[in-house]
Amino acid sequence: MLIIGIAGGTGSGKTTVVKKIVANLPEGEVAILSQDSYYKDNSDMPLEERLKINFDHPRSVEFELLIEHLKDLKAGKTVQEPTYSYLTCTRSSKTIPVEPRDVIIVEGILVLTNKSLRDLLDMKVFVYADADDRLTRVIRRDIVERGRSVDAVLDRYAASVKPMHEQFIEPSKSTADIIIPQGGHNKVAIELLTSIIEKNLKNKDAKSN
Repeated sequence: MLIIGIAGGTGSGKTTVVKKIVANLPEGEVAILSQDSYYKDNSDMPLEERLKINFDHPRSVEFELLIEHLKDLKAGKTVQEPTYSYLTCTRSSKTIPVEPRDVIIVEGILVLTNKSLRDLLDMKVFVYADADDRLTRVIRRDIVERGRSVDAVLDRYAASVKPMHEQFIEPSKSTADIIIPQGGHNKVAIELLTSIIEKNLKNKDAKSN
């Protein structure tokens, strides 16, 4: 099993990179754990307070459960990944079964900020994009997917996204083995990363035989 962590700022193109890697590998070979699924359940708080949560701070993520699930997958066990709603800022009662695969990708803005999680990763990837490009993508995504107004997105960007990126996410780039500039548009970098994954898998198979 090869475990890969893919991090980067909000709107950097991480999800696109993951999708293109999955498309380049044989079907059924990759399982994905999304950091976004492991945001802490805040159902005990009033909605007004939930909407003020700083999702760009490491303390917003239940890393303990994410690490536990990653260890279970490594041990060959199926895990139940939580589902999280940005509209209500709570976890759903429904979970998604994730089965062990040859490649496990853990994706999210804060994946490389947690040392215990980093220690479980065989490969650490940071997806880099210009701040202006990231902000444009964030505005489009939050309006369409999360029902926020442009003003609300810009206020949140200034209050938490930008400062948290500078404090936690950008510094985590120094722990990466591979940095992909231009996000999902960097075809060469994605093909190179795919080749590295395939080579690692062949080496692991050779050692196990």
